Amino acid sequence: MKQVYLRFLALANTLTGTTKQLSEMDETAKRLLETIALRHLQGRPLTVSEAMNTATLASPATIHRKLNDLRDAGLIGQVFEGQNRRTKYLVPTQAADAYFDKLGKVLGEALKAT
Repeated sequence: MKQVYLRFLALANTLTGTTKQLSEMDETAKRLLETIALRHLQGRPLTVSEAMNTATLASPATIHRKLNDLRDAGLIGQVFEGQNRRTKYLVPTQAADAYFDKLGKVLGEALKAT
């Protein structure tokens, strides 16, 4: 199993340089994007405030900067739910979905190699 995971990591690293968006994304931004995508998938989108309080990832200032980076890269968007215009929810964009789709294909390739 170790070999599968290491092969996956090697293949996933090749994706990094495929687009400008991904080449400029550091590990903290990737973890934040993953957190946003997972929460969105679970039907519990992350609010900006909740993201800022994700101390396990980075400081609030760093999180704020990474949110801006992800937004500028077109990987996340902000939406409002219902009539509440004060709370912004973070959602992955089609570009983020394409990135995760590529990662899924790379994982499939890594599993086939065993």
